[in-house]
Amino acid sequence: MSAAASQLPLLAGHHADSVLAWRDGRPRTAARYLADVLAFAARLPARGAAVNLCSDRYAFAVAFGAALLRGRTSLLPPNARPETLAAVRAEHGALFVVADDPETRVPGCEVLLLAIGDASSPASLDPPAIDAALLAACLLTSGSTGTPQPHAKTWAQLHANTRGGSARLAEMLGRPTMNGLTLVATVPPQHSYGFESSLLLALHGGAAFHSGRPFYPADIVRALAEVPRPRALVTTPFHLKALLGAGLALPPVDLVLSATAPLSPQLAREAERRFDGALIEIYGCTEAGQVATRRTAAGEVWQTFGELRLRHEPAAADAQERFIVEGGHVLEPTPLADLLRLDDARHFMLLGRANDLIHVAGRRSSLGHLNFHLNSIEGVQDGAFWLPDEVPDAVVRPVAFVVAPELSAQAIAAGLRARLEAVFVPRRIVHVDALPREATGKLTQGALRDFALAQLRHDGGH
Repeated sequence: MSAAASQLPLLAGHHADSVLAWRDGRPRTAARYLADVLAFAARLPARGAAVNLCSDRYAFAVAFGAALLRGRTSLLPPNARPETLAAVRAEHGALFVVADDPETRVPGCEVLLLAIGDASSPASLDPPAIDAALLAACLLTSGSTGTPQPHAKTWAQLHANTRGGSARLAEMLGRPTMNGLTLVATVPPQHSYGFESSLLLALHGGAAFHSGRPFYPADIVRALAEVPRPRALVTTPFHLKALLGAGLALPPVDLVLSATAPLSPQLAREAERRFDGALIEIYGCTEAGQVATRRTAAGEVWQTFGELRLRHEPAAADAQERFIVEGGHVLEPTPLADLLRLDDARHFMLLGRANDLIHVAGRRSSLGHLNFHLNSIEGVQDGAFWLPDEVPDAVVRPVAFVVAPELSAQAIAAGLRARLEAVFVPRRIVHVDALPREATGKLTQGALRDFALAQLRHDGGH
C-alpha cells in the first residue's frame, strides 16, 4: 500500500451539509455526524476494544466512528445474549460496551451509554483520516451452520468492499453514484450484511440511512414514508415475504436489496411490481464480505464485484470440493461455504450450501434447495426442513415445519410432490406459529434443532 493510501477518510462522498442520516424524522448532516463522533471519542476508555450494542443505526454509526478515531476495533456480536458476550470477552480480553439502551448490563464490562444530543456542528467538514491497516471491525458469523466465528476486517478492506458494492449498485440503477439515495434497513447493523449495506454504503458510498430498524410490515412502510426519494429498502427474504403478504399499500422504492438467503424469482418479480423499483440480491459471507449481485427477476446468474474472481478446487482424497474467491478486497484466497456452478471466473449459479447436503434413501439434495421449494408454495408464510440426527430407523426422513394457517399438511405435501423427488417429501409436516429466526431472518442449526425436538415432543403427546 502506498504512503498516500496508508490512511483513508472516515467519510467519503459527502460535503458538510449533505444528509448522512434521518433520525426521528429529521436530517442529520455529515458535519453533525462528525461533531457527534468527536464528542463521543473523547469519552472512550483508555484501552480495550469496543462492543457496539447500539440498536439505533445512527448511534451505532457514532460509536463506530468514535472507536475508529481512537484506533480501536469495534466488536459486532450477532446478538447480546450472555453466552455470546462471554465468548467475546474470552476471545478479546479487555473491552468495553457501548449501548444506547439505559437498561443494558453486561457482567464484567464497563457500559458506556451513548445518548444522541443536539451538539453544535462544525462550520465545515474535514473528515479525519484513519489508519488503513487498523482492524476496524470484528464481525462474527451468524452461526447458521455452526458456532459463530470471528472475522476481523481492516479499514482498507471495508473501504474496498464498499467501493465495489456502491459502484455495482449505481451501475445497475443507471446512476453515476449512490449520492442522494436513502437506505431503510430491516437488518441490524451488527450483522455483516446490515453493516455493509446500510452503514458503510453511507460512510463510503455517499448514501444516507434511516436510523431505525423496522421489523413489522407497518413499521417498514412508515419508515420508508419518512425518508425522501430516491430511497432503498435493505431487507431479507423473510422480511420481504411478510411485507408483501401484509396487504398494505407500499410506497414507491427505487431499489430493494435482499440477502441472507436466495430469493425466489416469483417473489422478486412481485416486489419489483409492488415497489415499482429494481430488486437486487447480494451474495456474500462474513468471511469474504460482499461478493456478487444479480437482478433476480432477470435471471439466476450472479456476477462478482470488480476484481473479485472465483475458482474451483476439485475434491481430493482428504477434502471435499470447494470454491475460492480472491482478488479485490479479499486479501487472501477465501473458501466459500456454498456449491457453485461456474460459467467463468466472474459469473456463477448458486447450488446450495456445501455443508447442508443430505442423503435420503440414496438420493442427495440440500436443505437450502428443499427450503426454497417449500417457501415457494403459495400460502406458506415460512417454512424449514429438518433432518433428525438421533433416530433408530435405518432410513431418516426429513420433517417440515411450516407457518401456513390456511393450508393443510396434505396440500403442502401435494405442492412439494410437484417440485421434489418423492424421497424428500416429508412424512411429517408440523404446523407452527413461528420459526425461531434471528433479527436478520436467519435460522441457525442449533436453534432449529432445539425447536424441532421440542415441537415433536409436544406433537407426539397429542
